[in-house]
This record gives sequence, structure tokens and C-alpha cells, in this order.
Amino acid sequence: MTIHINEADVRQLLTIPMAMDAVERISRKQAAGQVILHPRRRFELPAGGGFFHYMAAMDTESGFIAMKQYTYVKGVLRFLVPLYEISTGALLALIEADFMGQQRTGAASGVATKYLARQNARTAAILGTGGQAKTQLEAVAAARKLDLVRVYGRDPERRANFCAEMSRRLGIPVEAASSAAEAVRGADIVNTATTSAKPVLDGHDIAEGAHVNAIGANHAHKRELDDTAIRRAAVIFVDSIEQSKQEAGDLIIPFEQQPEKWDTVDELDQLVADKVPGRTSERQITLFKSNGIASWDLAVAEKVYSLARQKNLGRELPLFSSGE
Repeated sequence: MTIHINEADVRQLLTIPMAMDAVERISRKQAAGQVILHPRRRFELPAGGGFFHYMAAMDTESGFIAMKQYTYVKGVLRFLVPLYEISTGALLALIEADFMGQQRTGAASGVATKYLARQNARTAAILGTGGQAKTQLEAVAAARKLDLVRVYGRDPERRANFCAEMSRRLGIPVEAASSAAEAVRGADIVNTATTSAKPVLDGHDIAEGAHVNAIGANHAHKRELDDTAIRRAAVIFVDSIEQSKQEAGDLIIPFEQQPEKWDTVDELDQLVADKVPGRTSERQITLFKSNGIASWDLAVAEKVYSLARQKNLGRELPLFSSGE
């Protein structure tokens, strides 16, 4: 039986702590060689109509395969994750994956923050005020006990609404800043979650000992961080080095004249599995450059599917016969 799990179902089922646990667990599996990952591929639709993207992962330990596929047309994103069972080849679920994608991206930054931010980190800065920024902040707040958050986004009304909503949701002061510099200066944790193609974070503004999660830019020509931010980062982690070399403009552009810099970059799953060191000094600036990988989608899809079956959510789709 194939079930359709819609956005409303996912919102009802999946929390940030659940997503963080799922991402952390599959990271350990990935480090142990139990996960096969295919990086994102994309092609442009005719006549400048947008893009189609797809990526896939297999969890050999739990027995599932998932592919995330999505379109970007006329400014609108539409996400879908099909979940398959390895042993039978059966399509178990079609999961609408906009909110699920926001959760898994936030969760990954939360996991990176857990392993890289200073233990006494108490202040955070968020650049961006969209849905991704909300889950970034929620995950960072789950990883560290925050006392204060400062937020900057270009639209003052959206900025104010974001601060009011997240203050209520998290029970901590979330304050609007008048500029990115004002938000970032003195912050222990910095998250960039924008759609900008040009740097929004000036590396001179990053406090000594801060941790940075950069999640917004995933094209080779786009970047949220300037050269100074990359140069000041003593420790750099990514989700996938292979995928980062294809689309992490934040690293591709500054490393263009120094390709050996890629040798200093490690993958998050290796850190989670304690195979490489993370922060070794309170004064170091650490960076997690996130592009988003299919193993995270697989991890949260497994969780959503399991919960949907337990709670009898989702609608049956008689898509395929047994083939007999």
C-alpha cells in the first residue's frame, strides 16, 4: 500500500528535535558506510521556465530509499519525496516535502551547532526571515540555551513579524536589528538563510569564537559569505564535499585560486561519528556550509512515514499492482 502524506500531515508529525535526532543518526550511518548518497542534479527548463532538481539516498541498515525531487518555476518551489522499501521495491509513500525540507535543513544546522558551537554560546544572529530562517533558529535554540537572538532581513515588516512569532514560540527575546552588522556583532552563533547571490555576511563582523551556519546559497555562482568570513574560519565542515565542489559558491569562489583549501574541509558525518576533530579552541571561528543532502531527506522521511502509520495519517493511493 502506498500512502500520500501531505504538508498538513507532516506539520502535525515532525518536530525539530525529531528531525535533529534523525539527521544525527543517519550521519553516523553515513560515516559507517551504510548510506549511499547521490548528490543533487538539476536541469534548466525550456525558455527560462525554471529548474527541476533531484537527489537520492539509500539507507542499507534500515532498508529504505528516498529521492527528493522539486521544481522551481516562476518563483514557486514544489517538493516531493517518494519513499521506497529496499527488500520489496515497493513505493511506500509520497510525501509532500516543503515543511519537511525546512525541518531537515534546520535540523542539520542544529546538529552542527551541537558539535561546533562553544558550550557557553548564548546569543545568536539570524540573517533572513523566511521559513528556513525559522527552523534554523528553532534548531539552534534546541542545541544551545539561548538568552538573546538578533534578526536582520531587508523587509522591516517581515522582520518584525518574525521576531514576534519566534519570541512567542521559543520563549526568549528575539530582537530586530537595523543591519546585518548589528545582528552579527558579538553573536556566538550566526545563521545565514537568505536568497542573496552576493555576500550578506561581512567576515569582519564575526565575533572571535563564533560558530556560523550558512545555508542559503547552493549554486556555484552564489554566496552569502565574503572572502574574509571564509579566511577567518579556522574549522570548515560541509554536508558533502562532492556536492559542495559543484554548488557551494561560498567555498568555490574563494577557493578558486587556492584549490588546496579543499583539503582543509571535512564532512559533518565524520564529525558526528568522532572520526575528525571539530573545534579545538574557544577562540576559533567554525563554519558549517550546508547545501542539503538526500540522506537528510531520507532520514526525516523514514520518521514521518513511521509516525504516519502509527497515527493512521495519510491517504491510500492505489498506484501499482504487484506486477503478477
